[in-house]
Amino acid sequence: MGRELGKSGIPYMIIGGQAVLLHGEPRLTRDIDITLGAAPERLPDLLAVTHRLSLKPLVEDPKDFVERTMVLPTLEEGTGIRVDFIFSITPYEQQAIERGRKVILERTEVNFASVEDLVIHKIFSGRPVDLEDVKSVIRKNPNIDIDYVRKWLYEFQESVEGEAYSETFECLLRELE
Repeated sequence: MGRELGKSGIPYMIIGGQAVLLHGEPRLTRDIDITLGAAPERLPDLLAVTHRLSLKPLVEDPKDFVERTMVLPTLEEGTGIRVDFIFSITPYEQQAIERGRKVILERTEVNFASVEDLVIHKIFSGRPVDLEDVKSVIRKNPNIDIDYVRKWLYEFQESVEGEAYSETFECLLRELE
């Protein structure tokens, strides 16, 4: 996947459970979440990538769905693995992609979210499993840049009314003390 996205000039990073496998405690996950440093206008390029990878879009009208949700859900039918491509052009996501951790898998460089950016994404998701992932990632990575995480969570919290990202993070840190 990394090779094909790279050939197409689409910046990306792997987030979600697959990144937790790299940075935290192993757990079962049957999907791959990929943030793209691209606007929905790059959908034709992404569809060419998915075709080369034998990934089947899970929606009737990918263009309409991506315009509404910024996500292209796909499925690798042979394995049943779902791959969600998330379009994003925010300055934060661009920076997070650049900060990614490059790992060689089967002779291909694959870009995973950094520890800090994985924590931020997991806090956004906020499901119980995501918050447990945050704790496992922090336990395994004691040198995490807490100030970086706090800065971005506070900024996002200020822009989304009713969200308590910073408080959630601080609560998790207290639980780990």
